[in-house]
Amino acid sequence: MTAPIIVFDLDGTLIDTAPDLLDSLNHCLKGVNIEPVDGSEINRIVGFGSRVMIERAFAVRRKNLAPGQLDTLQAEFFDHYTNNVPGRSQPYPGVLEAIERFKQAGYTAAVCTNKLEGMSLALLKALAIDHHFQAICGGDTFPVRKPDPAHLRGTITMAGGNPERAVMVGDSRTDIDTAKAAGIPVIAVDFGYTDRPVHEFEPSRIISHFDQLTVEMAEELIAATAS
Repeated sequence: MTAPIIVFDLDGTLIDTAPDLLDSLNHCLKGVNIEPVDGSEINRIVGFGSRVMIERAFAVRRKNLAPGQLDTLQAEFFDHYTNNVPGRSQPYPGVLEAIERFKQAGYTAAVCTNKLEGMSLALLKALAIDHHFQAICGGDTFPVRKPDPAHLRGTITMAGGNPERAVMVGDSRTDIDTAKAAGIPVIAVDFGYTDRPVHEFEPSRIISHFDQLTVEMAEELIAATAS
C-alpha cells in the first residue's frame, strides 16, 4: 500500500523566512530611495511572491513603478536573497519534531511551494533539512502553480504518495484553496504570512503550534475525506 503523505508549504509554514525576504526587499527599495518596510507591515507585504512584495511595497509607500522597473527589481531581489541563504531563516518551533512523528507513523513528507524550486532547495539544504522530504516542488517545477490543484497533486505523485491518503499544511488562502480544489484536507497554521485570518478561508483544522499537529488529526481528516 502507498504510504500516506503530509505536504508542507514553505514560507510562513515550514520556515520563518520573513526576516530574509524583508532584507532582500529593503535592499531593492534602498536602491531606488524608497523607505524600507518594517516588521509591523509584514502581513501586508510577504506571502505572495517577490513581484507582489515589490508591488505592495511601492503601493504602501504611494510610489509608482516605472515601465520595466518591476523586472529589474525582482532580479535584484533574487540575487540578494540567493546570495544570503539561509540568512536568519529558521524552521518554526516544533516542525521538525512533527515531521519525525509522521515519519515514525509511516508517512512520507514533501514540500509544495510557489517559491522557485532552486531557491527552495537551496534554503532547505542550507538549513540541512532537505533530507526530510521525498519531493520539493516549487512554483516552476510544473507548468502550473498553486492555487492550481495540479501543483499539489504533482508534488504528491513526485514524492510517491497517494492523493487519497494525503494532508496538506499551509498558512494562506492559496494553500487552503489549492488543497480544497485537490480534494485533500488542509491544516492551517495561524502564525504564517496572510493578510487575513486563516479561519476566514475555512481550512479543515487550524493549529497555533506544531505540537498540535498530530498523526491522529491527520488520520481523522483523511478518513473523513474518504467517506
